[in-house]
Amino acid sequence: MSEEKTKAEGPVVIKKYANRRLYNTQTSSYVTLDHLAAMVKEGTEFEVLDARTGDDITRSVLTQIIFEEEAKGQSLLPIKFLRQLIRFYGDSLQTFVPGYLDMSMDSFTKNQGPMRDRIAEALGGGNQMVENMTRQNLALFENAMAMFTPFGAAGGAAGGAAGKAEGGKPAAKPGPQGTEDIADLKEEMEAMRRQLAELTQRK
Repeated sequence: MSEEKTKAEGPVVIKKYANRRLYNTQTSSYVTLDHLAAMVKEGTEFEVLDARTGDDITRSVLTQIIFEEEAKGQSLLPIKFLRQLIRFYGDSLQTFVPGYLDMSMDSFTKNQGPMRDRIAEALGGGNQMVENMTRQNLALFENAMAMFTPFGAAGGAAGGAAGKAEGGKPAAKPGPQGTEDIADLKEEMEAMRRQLAELTQRK
């Protein structure tokens, strides 16, 4: 099923039963996590509902698919990234992380076609194009990170005016954890840039 047709008809409903079996209501057949992974790759939208309560459990099922893929040795998530992600649970920046990751992945996805073509061809300007797109992605990442700086960085001129709580008392400053995590994320982005550059040079 095409992505356009799926969007027009709405997402396919998958029901998950207590015995952990998954039932595709559109095809009237039981499916596996591998089937759902294939649907994602095909661009087919679906939602997973608990058969008993009707609760939407799509997020947990997608997470389970990622876990299964990682267990097969197709590792996409670096250990450092996973540790950083775990640190954000319960952190004051937690609400910003999903939007940041969405924007980052959208940008990478939009550029993946030209990147694949240029890397495969390895022609004259291929490396330069990949590098330019990488710079664009990093610029977007940096803009997203700017949203986090009021929470993790030391206040500047703006911080001087807003740096006091009601009653004239200095406002409490957040701990250094947010700043450290942002620095780590920037290191990860720089590592991605180097890996892309190395990949194109090998071609």
